[in-house]
Amino acid sequence: MLTAVIIAVHVIVSAALIFLVLLHSGKGGGLSEMFGGSLGSAAAGSTVAERNLDRATVACAVAFAFTTTILAIRLQ
Repeated sequence: MLTAVIIAVHVIVSAALIFLVLLHSGKGGGLSEMFGGSLGSAAAGSTVAERNLDRATVACAVAFAFTTTILAIRLQ
């Protein structure tokens, strides 16, 4: 039962991590270009939305690593 819950959390965190990584700006504008930002990323600097996106991505990455480790231990 606990393994099933951890797997469900792992799947949700995986999907969220994929979504958050795809929102990041690459050579284009990413999140800032999606919402109509006209300034380049070098001129605009790091906006509040981008910093919060970074924080959410790191939190999802930590949760992903944690659930992966727990599943590796439980499924041995």
